[in-house]
Parts: sequence; structure tokens; C-alpha cells
Amino acid sequence: MGAASLVTSANAQGAEGESEARQETVVVEGRRVSTADTAIGLNEATNTVAVTRAELLSAPGGISGLKMLESLPGFNVQTDGALGLYEFGNSVTVRAFNLQQIGFVLDGVPMGRSDAFGGSPIFRYVDNENLGSVVASPGAGDVSLPSYASLGPIVSYNTVDTSDTPGGMLSYTMGDDNLERSFIKLETGNINGLSAYVSRSKTDSDLWRGPGTIDREHIEGKIKYEFDADTFIKFGYVHNDFFDYDSPSAPESTFDNDYYYGYEAAIPETGCINPLPGVYDYNGDGVADSADFTPIFTGGTCTSYYEDRVNIRDDSLYSLGFQTDITPNLIFKATAYQEDKDGFGVSPDSYSNSLGIYNRQVAAGLDVVHPRGVQYGLSGVGGTRKGAVAGLEWQLASHKVEVGAWYEDEDYNRTQLRLNKTNGSADGDVIWDEVAYYRRKYTSNRKTTQFYLKDTMSLLEDRLNLEIGVKTLSVDYTLKGYRDYNDYEVFGPQSVGEKYEDSFLPMVGAVYDMNDTDQVFASYSQNYALPRGADDIFSIASTDASTEPLPSPKGEESENYEIGVRTNRSQFYGSAALFYTTFDNRLVAGSVINPATEQPEAFYINAGKTESYGFELSGVFQPAFLNDKVYFDGNLTYNHAEDESGFVLADSPEWLVTGGVTYEPTEWLVANISGKYTGKRFADYTEAYEMDSYAVLSGYLDLGGPNDFGIPENVSLRFNVDNLLDEEVPTAFVFAGSAFFRPLNPRTFQATLTVRF
Repeated sequence: MGAASLVTSANAQGAEGESEARQETVVVEGRRVSTADTAIGLNEATNTVAVTRAELLSAPGGISGLKMLESLPGFNVQTDGALGLYEFGNSVTVRAFNLQQIGFVLDGVPMGRSDAFGGSPIFRYVDNENLGSVVASPGAGDVSLPSYASLGPIVSYNTVDTSDTPGGMLSYTMGDDNLERSFIKLETGNINGLSAYVSRSKTDSDLWRGPGTIDREHIEGKIKYEFDADTFIKFGYVHNDFFDYDSPSAPESTFDNDYYYGYEAAIPETGCINPLPGVYDYNGDGVADSADFTPIFTGGTCTSYYEDRVNIRDDSLYSLGFQTDITPNLIFKATAYQEDKDGFGVSPDSYSNSLGIYNRQVAAGLDVVHPRGVQYGLSGVGGTRKGAVAGLEWQLASHKVEVGAWYEDEDYNRTQLRLNKTNGSADGDVIWDEVAYYRRKYTSNRKTTQFYLKDTMSLLEDRLNLEIGVKTLSVDYTLKGYRDYNDYEVFGPQSVGEKYEDSFLPMVGAVYDMNDTDQVFASYSQNYALPRGADDIFSIASTDASTEPLPSPKGEESENYEIGVRTNRSQFYGSAALFYTTFDNRLVAGSVINPATEQPEAFYINAGKTESYGFELSGVFQPAFLNDKVYFDGNLTYNHAEDESGFVLADSPEWLVTGGVTYEPTEWLVANISGKYTGKRFADYTEAYEMDSYAVLSGYLDLGGPNDFGIPENVSLRFNVDNLLDEEVPTAFVFAGSAFFRPLNPRTFQATLTVRF
């Protein structure tokens, strides 16, 4: 690796020429700028931080792209397992925002919702080996970036470009929990303007607690053709095939008694169900006689068998980008994309819960069959997102004017029902023509339109950059079909929806160079978003046919203020920012325990007005007296977020600290130890359940590069360890509003051998 430059972060945001013209100082040299390699967003009007490629390639093999955010200031990231691959075990808060209120963009393509059900969470669409940077604005993202979810924060994932030289990369990882991961990438090099690469990774692992496995196959490809230095066309493809088993959350006391608590590997030998002659027509001959049976429970746990709890996703993303210079000062950029989503999840349902719903639906005249015992709970998800983003950049004297638009049409299909299984047993075969009850079958649609206009002015001999921008956002939302039980039992299929729009969302920012090393910056923005959890909210059906329809939720609105300073010196770079955020109609996810699955199920409530204030500090220090072989990094965040009643928001610690030390004694060795401290949090919205603070250490040792041992320089070996001190934290992850938790994974080792050619 070469020197680590602060210009890297600004380049990732697309301001390469401007940034290099204003400050070209390259400081803090090293193959890594520590595990928390946070570039400080030089020349950005907002507090902009980044995870650069050096850190991405030092991370554990197969780590979730979402988990990489935990090294950035302000981001409180909780995941399940050392790699963070379990899709229902992710929690992110930053300032007053959570995962569903953050906008994610991949190479200019908006990623839609972050919901595990029907959404487009970013971790399904990236492999770290192909990422060039992850650039985050925790408070106010650029108005040109497309998102209907963001209330300020925007995170851009930028993949590496195709290479001009042919080659490739082979990597193999082994680790705890029977982890095996392979990665292969092939590059064609530049052939008369045409270049391409394709990669494939395969990850297999056991769950770290309880029975079950994770199986992920991921393919990425890119083809680029350059007509000349300023004109190119680029096609991108991502496919993700994912299968895993569930692991349970539980109250803290459960993990205090059994830290490795999980679902059962087998049903009891005596069985849960004893089929006896009865009065139900299970054989389908139209006569209830002794050939039929009714289930009788004989003991044992009937809904904790792990094979009855799986998640399957099969997602593909296609993109086609084009860029050209219409004139030397006028650039046109456009990207069209389509995402195809398919998958389903399974969870069992108990006999008693199914029976009550079955009785209601029989009375309503539905074609349902009496539950046999343990039912197969099928939840299907799928749909298509397609859209386009286009814009012009015009350099006119001291102005850079940007104008553009985004349009997207998204369909999401959701089905949910319960099916019988042979003998009513959890390990029985699914009887596909025996529906015990129906719950949902609907399609939701989002038609989104966004326009933006932005002017960046260079003043005071280019020492002051002033940004003035505005965007509009319109989302036409509809949901049609059977929303929930009551549509099947009372109302019939329904059509509901709402139009969410705001035609004036301004953003103003400024960056001032005080001297060659120091800058001050400030920004203000207004943001508007589709209500989080819209599908869950609109799919609630009233139980009373005589009442008026439930009112549509209001769009969430926010205002973000920040002011800060950053410095870039020979032995130190860093940034400090003060922020204040307030917004109305904030929807928060509470949780209720589903009696069928015995796990939290989200519901959404309007928390009214919410405000957040605090500061974020970030820096890297490379002292000269240690001969530039050691550097230290650190982030410190204070964030106070509360609702209008004065209660601190759930899962929002006031204090977050990350830091590390990296040692590079030779060109062939890099060693690092880093730590993360998460302060006290509350599990609920009334401060009734406080969670203890905790700290966790991790580290890596990377061997490879120029050496005197005769080992090829293109071969490297990396060792990673997570939770170095094997800390046990029963409440590492919280389902906000329910005091149901997931524990921190134990100490986890892995080793990765990489060959580049």
C-alpha cells in the first residue's frame, strides 16, 4: 500500500480535481491507517467520514458490509456473530436515526429499504474485496444522492474500477464455527478500451450458538468500455444467494443461565404429537370417521426445532451507467438499474395459536383445514425495483452547477400463511394443499421521483467553497390485497395508500480554508422520508368493519445542523463536529412478542418530535519519535437523543468510543489491536430497562509483501480475531421496545491466505 491520503475521502465523493487543487498534502504514511481508517472528508461541507480500501482488506474474510460502519464516528452498529451475516440481527443508530432512516447507495444506485423482509439491505450486494471505499455523511448527505429513506444520513459504497492490466486474486479463509470461505476474482485488463472483471465468493459456516448453518454464494461482475478519456459505458451485475437458519433472541435472564442458548437440534424422542382417531376429515374423503385423527399433545417442545426456522433469499441487481463530456465544461451522467428479489422465510406455529385463528376463518367461510399440530409458517417475499438516475455537471467560471433527477418504480409482494405437516410433527413433510389459516397476500408499490439543483461556488481565491442545493421528493405509495387476518375474515381484499411529497428541501453548506492545514465547515439541511415500516403500518387491518379506516402515517421530516473543524498535519489528522438534529412525526419500532414464534415482531408508533445533539471527534496520530512505525486512531462520540416526553431513545448510547494502535515494523508485517466501547443504553422507550455498557477488543496480523525469506510478494497471510478477551455480554443486541436481546459472540479466530496474480 502507498501513503494514506486525506484526499481519498473527497475523491470518493466525486470531487477529485477540486480537492487536489485546494489541498494536496499527503500525510500519515502507512500500509494501513489503523483499523479505524476514517478519512475525514477533506473539502466536504458536511462531516464526511470513510472506511478506505486498506481497512476493507484488513477486515475478517466474509464480514458484512454493514458491520464495517462500526469503525466510523457516530455509528452504533450491533450485529449477530463475528461476521454479522445474520440478517435479522442488525441494528444501526447514528445521531437520532436508525438503520431504516439511513440512505444507502451502491455506485450511484439507490438501495431502497433496509428491511430484511422485502428490502434491499446493502450487505447483500457487496463483497469487501471489491470495495474501494465506504463514505458516510452521518448528518446531511448530498442533495444529488437518491434516497426516499434518508432523513439526513447517506452512506455510499463505491466498488473498485476495472483494471487496465490482466490478473486476479484467490483467497481462502478458515476459522471457528467451521467457517470456510473462498473468493476468486479474474480481470481481463484493458483490451482496446474494453475491460471487465468477475468475482465469486462462497461462505459456509455453522451458527455460533445452536444448530444450523449459513450458506452464502455471491457473484459480482463489471464490464466497462471507454470511448475516450471522458466517455464510457459500464455494466454491473450482483447476484446473492443466501440461506441460513434462525437463532432465537430472549430476555437477558435466558443468556445469563445459558449463554449459548439456541433452538433444538432434534425433536424429543417421544414426539410432540400423538395422532389418534378423531372427528376431523384429514384424509379428504368428505367423511369424518376413524380414518381421520385429531392431534393430542404428549409433551416435549414442539416449536423449537431448528429445521423449522430458515431464511432464503435470491437477489440480483443489474446496472448500466454512461458518462460523457458534452462540452469540455459540461458532463452528463446516467445510471439505469433493475433489482429482482425472491425468497421466503419459515417459522413454526403452535397448535393452540393456529386453532384460534382457524376457528375464526372457518366461521368466515374460508377454505381452511383443521391444524394437525405444529404448523409450517411460510412467509414469501419478492418483487422488482427498476429506475434511473441522471444528471448534468456544468463548470462555469467559479461555479459548478449540478442538476438531475431520479425515478424508481418498486413492486413488493408479501404472502403469509400456515400449512399443515404430516402427523402434525415439526419434522413432518409439508402438506401444501392443507392451509390451516391465511394471514397476508398483498403487493405494495412505490413510485418515487426526485429532482435536485446544486451550485458550488468558489470564493475568496478558492479558500471558501459555498454549496447551495435544493431537492424535491415525491413517493406515491399503494398497497393492494389481503393486508392481515381481518381482510380474510371481514373486509375482503383492500386497496390503501398515500402520496408523500415535499417540493422544497434545501441544503446549505460551506468549507473555509483557514490555512494550508486547517478547515472549518458548516451545513444545514431539511429532509423528508417515506414513513419507515410503511408496509407494516398499512397492512394493519381494523377489527371493526363499522369504523373509519385507520389514518395514514405522516411523512417523517428532519432538520440537521452541524459545524466543525478538520486538520491535516504531518503527524496527525482529525476532525471535530458539533451537531443538532430535530424532526417531526418520527416513527419508532416497538416490539410485541408473537405467540406463534415466541420472538419479537415490530410495530410502529409515532413518537412525535425528537431531537438529538452532541459531538463527534475522529483522528489518526503517527508520532515521529516512534519512527513512523506506529500510529494510533480514535473516535469519540457523544449523542443525546430523546423524544418530546424527555425519554432517551431506545438503543441510543450517549457515549461511543473506538480506537486502535497499528504497528508496521517492516514492509511485510502489519499488526493491529483495536477496541470499541458502547455506553449505557435503554431497551425501551420509557427508560425502564437499562443495559450495561461494554467494551470489546479485536485485532489482526497481516504477513506479506517485500521480504528476505524468498516468499513471493504476491502471497499474504492474515490472522483475525474478534472479541479478543472473550467477553460475555448478554445484551449486545436489543430489539428496541421489547427487552429481547442477542448476546455478543465469543472469541472468534480466522486465517486467510491470499494470492494475487
